[in-house]
Amino acid sequence: MESIIEQSCPICFADKGLKLFVHISEIPYFGEHTQMTMLCEECGWKNTDFIPAEGKKPGAWSIIISNISHMSTRVVRSSSCTIKIDEIGLEVEPGGNSSGYISNIEGVLNRFKGIVEMILRQAKRDKDDNIQKCLILLDKINEIKNGKREVEMILLDPMGHSQILHEDAKSRDLDETEMAELPTGPSIPVFDLNED
Repeated sequence: MESIIEQSCPICFADKGLKLFVHISEIPYFGEHTQMTMLCEECGWKNTDFIPAEGKKPGAWSIIISNISHMSTRVVRSSSCTIKIDEIGLEVEPGGNSSGYISNIEGVLNRFKGIVEMILRQAKRDKDDNIQKCLILLDKINEIKNGKREVEMILLDPMGHSQILHEDAKSRDLDETEMAELPTGPSIPVFDLNED
């Protein structure tokens, strides 16, 4: 389903209205989900999130990545999810423009790698001290991808929409302290499309 939302873009403030695309699908082992994507045709801003049909409790998922076979493990990350790999100091928190995605562990590592490569390019341009730190971090990411370094990947989602789909993955509820400290990402407006 596609519709126009009577709301200006949060980035360029164009009054033309945002397009909302809604797609309902069954994600294997994860259940029915609604994928909501908002798009501004003026500046290209896009935000995607996955909302489960069933209500979920705030939760955490973790997996010890110990071999190459874990690279194909499916990861569903909502826009409210924080991802951590503490052993090498990587963490991404949801921001105001955070989007959800479905990928695998290798894809998540490639996202981290892309960010580190961007910082490395800027460090080389500015000739600052982060060049060596970035190179070491890229080596560690490659070691994980090649099964030569064991780490734990943790997903913390206060909305409970994220999951790691593997028999080695473990889930648990978030405690109140974690809930209070975790960012929740963008607030996507909810619209009643049946209103006049």
